[in-house]
Amino acid sequence: MTSKVEESVAAGEALGYEQARDELIEVVRRLEAGGTTLEESLALWERGEELAKVCRRWLEGARARLDAALAEEEAAETEDDSE
Repeated sequence: MTSKVEESVAAGEALGYEQARDELIEVVRRLEAGGTTLEESLALWERGEELAKVCRRWLEGARARLDAALAEEEAAETEDDSE
C-alpha cells in the first residue's frame, strides 16, 4: 500500500508546469476569496504547497538545462578560439 505522500508526489510529477501553475493560481484565488471552512482552507493550502513544489521542480530543471546548454556553447567557443 502506498502512502498519501507517495501518491501526492506521483500525481505532482504527472502535472506539467502550466497545469500546476494554473491550478495553483486557482487555489490561491479560492483561499483569498474566503468563505471556506478551516478544514477546506487547510486542504487548499496543502494542495497549494504541493503545486508550488511541482512548479519549483520544473523551473529548476529548466534552469539546469539552460545552464548546461550555455556551458556547452561556451566550451565550444573556447575550443574554437584555441584552434
